[in-house]
Amino acid sequence: MKLDVLVFAAHPDDAELSCSGTIASLVTQGKKVGIVDFTRGELGTRGTPELREEEAKLAAQILGITIRENLGFDDGFFIIDRTHQLVLIQTIRKYCPEIVLANAIRDRHTDHGRAAELAREACFLSGLKKINTFSEQGKKQEAWRPRVLYHYIQDYHLKPSFVVDITPYWKTKMESVQAFKSQFFDPESDEPTTPISTPEFVNFLEGRAREMGRMIGVEFGEGFIKATPPGIRNLFDLL
Repeated sequence: MKLDVLVFAAHPDDAELSCSGTIASLVTQGKKVGIVDFTRGELGTRGTPELREEEAKLAAQILGITIRENLGFDDGFFIIDRTHQLVLIQTIRKYCPEIVLANAIRDRHTDHGRAAELAREACFLSGLKKINTFSEQGKKQEAWRPRVLYHYIQDYHLKPSFVVDITPYWKTKMESVQAFKSQFFDPESDEPTTPISTPEFVNFLEGRAREMGRMIGVEFGEGFIKATPPGIRNLFDLL
């Protein structure tokens, strides 16, 4: 199944927190979008891997995405090596996306920056014909390199290359975030408090989205980083 956009995320909920407004916008435009989580978030203080899997399914339904998969990498300990690269290359070739969205290039959680680099290298290597990978049915896959890779912004304040207006999709974004009930503020929960489970964290999310939106003159926005400047043919494309 070919996707228009493939979202890589180190943990279930990374995509929802950082780019689900953009995902909802793309789905509304008729684009096929998929999320591939690297780990099950098994090192998370709250919840369980099984619970987070169910929450991820609910968030996927809310966003209306085409597929959601989990690669089962080790939370906190996956590395950039041939084994992990080949799994990502196989995934990219399986879905042949035009655009890949991936974790922040630098962030508080060490998995995020490492996942960003893993995705960047895999997007390049996936285009090399002499790297052999095979589908689940044992068929040799064709080389495929996405046209562009964008990194979403997470906890750290990073300067975006561009900002997407998500104002019409703010409610959908927050519904997808709140699908991960085990991870965020729940007055009925007796689990330990974490930096993202406080009531103030929701305020941070809204403040960040409003800040990004203000940069482009809208109410809510999501920022993305591109390693090289976006190319245009006409200045009026930027209006």
